[in-house]
Amino acid sequence: MKVIASIASAAAAVVIAVAASGCSSSAAATSPGSEVTELRYQGSANNVTLPELAEDLGYLGNVKLKWVGNTTSGPQDIQSAATGQTDFGGAFAGAVVKLVEAGAPVKAVVNYYGEDAKTFTGFYVKNDSPIHTARDLIGKKVAVNTLGAHSEAVTDTWLEKNGLTPDEIKQVQPVVLPPNDTEEAVRRGQVDVGSLSGVLQDNAVAAGGLRSLFSDYGLFGTFAGGQYVFRNDFIAQNPDTVRTFTTGVAKAIEWERTTPRDQVIQRFTQIIEKRNRGESTKSLQYWKSVGVPHAGIITDADFTRWQKWLNETGILNSPVDPSKYYTNQFNGLANSAPTTQATASKDDA
Repeated sequence: MKVIASIASAAAAVVIAVAASGCSSSAAATSPGSEVTELRYQGSANNVTLPELAEDLGYLGNVKLKWVGNTTSGPQDIQSAATGQTDFGGAFAGAVVKLVEAGAPVKAVVNYYGEDAKTFTGFYVKNDSPIHTARDLIGKKVAVNTLGAHSEAVTDTWLEKNGLTPDEIKQVQPVVLPPNDTEEAVRRGQVDVGSLSGVLQDNAVAAGGLRSLFSDYGLFGTFAGGQYVFRNDFIAQNPDTVRTFTTGVAKAIEWERTTPRDQVIQRFTQIIEKRNRGESTKSLQYWKSVGVPHAGIITDADFTRWQKWLNETGILNSPVDPSKYYTNQFNGLANSAPTTQATASKDDA
């Protein structure tokens, strides 16, 4: 099986760590009647996350963020939250399902990334590649940034929707590569297909020599891809803080959606420069859209979308029960935006 062994090992490690962490989280350190107002988190180099933007815009009130380093992947980020190393983390919806099903006591509270006509993940081959259809991928290698996450789930879903059987899909090999190395790996023939997004996608397309095979937006239209999660004990002990955070992130999403692009980029630049982490702001010029639908409101579709993939990879052996994974009760904008977010059509973006 492609990733089940590694998923099982990681999940078991998280459950053990959660049990061992006990009172290690900042939530457990609060006295009765008080709430944590400093949230530990992992950031992303050369980027501004939605919580960072929300704090800079004043949407988090008295809640402050404490950066403890940069995450290496979504699954790693939510594992850190589950084990009390951080207070919140964000990852692909399928990774959230895996963590919860493994026994980790976490709950998703707001969507934080998504895809639309401007912001999406594309899968690219060389112009002269013989790969043109899903069936051409049998026996080939696809570069992804991490196993068991967004790009692998999208690839498998695309293959399944184009007629490949589970056994045939298993013959398509995901290869983990750092995103910065993916373009060159495709050009050199080290992999057959590469998953690219953001500035890396823009640079690769501008350089020429590559063509798009498929994209997640082409597969689903506009959709939410992943959520921020908190531990259940943290939520229980700090409901007002979680509400402030969640609503602040939702407001930041809407700010990005409604603010002129040049002003968004200018704000991002100011945030990166003043936090003084030795980062570059060059890639900010490629920012196009927030991508997240409807104020970050989570719906059942954000999880049921991956039903077949979750079953075929062995993560679930039953229908998805979205109520286990998320709540919108802390999103103050939930009542002011559409509550049925079924996948939007591509013409809606």
